[in-house]
Amino acid sequence: MISQNLKAYLGLALFLLSFKIVAQDTQPVKYTASNKGKFFVSWGGNRESFSRSDIHFKGKDYNFTIKDVAAKDKPKGWHIDYLNPTRITIPQTNAKIGYFISDKYTVSLGLDHMKYVMHRNRTQTVDGYINLPANETGSQFNGTFDNEDVFISSDFLKFEHTNGLNYVYAEFSRFDDISKLFNLQNTDKFQINITEGLASGILYPKTNTTLLQKDRYDEFHLAGYGVSLHAGLNFTFFKHFFMQLDLKGGYINMPDIRTTSNTAESASQHFLYLQRVIAFGGVFRI
Repeated sequence: MISQNLKAYLGLALFLLSFKIVAQDTQPVKYTASNKGKFFVSWGGNRESFSRSDIHFKGKDYNFTIKDVAAKDKPKGWHIDYLNPTRITIPQTNAKIGYFISDKYTVSLGLDHMKYVMHRNRTQTVDGYINLPANETGSQFNGTFDNEDVFISSDFLKFEHTNGLNYVYAEFSRFDDISKLFNLQNTDKFQINITEGLASGILYPKTNTTLLQKDRYDEFHLAGYGVSLHAGLNFTFFKHFFMQLDLKGGYINMPDIRTTSNTAESASQHFLYLQRVIAFGGVFRI
């Protein structure tokens, strides 16, 4: 027969083992261990580079193309305007709201507020014609151009999507936790994710234009569409706060850009762009 002491030792061992199992089963699951059902929002800034493009202008008395046009962005730098609610449309900004449909995949809506400034006061190749009435302002630019070099002065043309080159898009993205690669154990304190995605949407620019000395035009208008890809790193702090660095490239096609108050006059262009983004945001469950 088993002695009373041995029974006591076996009973104690079973008790301790069951306590350990219960303790393991009741350990809290990390908030960052699962993403499905979480929402996120972010806000940040960007810098852009644009490929050269041909810009086609047409109206009742003109139809011409300025070829191989270069453009730049219009950075604000580190500035309080990124946080000032009355001035947040002045700098180049990015906004996004999204939802994790699974632990690794998200759907989101975003706005990239970029700025596009055509270089002017330089010689460009022009093809087409300008035939304004002789007594009309701007008629001094009349002529027929057969891929000729023409000096594009500020009086001839000012062409800027500066308030802005607005890309409104829907995006599908993937997130992968790569914290283990850096031997990070407690991802509820600090987590590193890699993310990549595909987006498409509309271009709704507010184009600031002065063409052939006509009255300045600067109104919002649905001008075309865009598609884009992005890849980036997401750094999440204390479960709910993150900083994200993105490299984003895309294609923009705008066949209907308003240039004057006359709806019969317009411009068109298409180009590639590369965008560098730094954004800050939060992730949470409702």
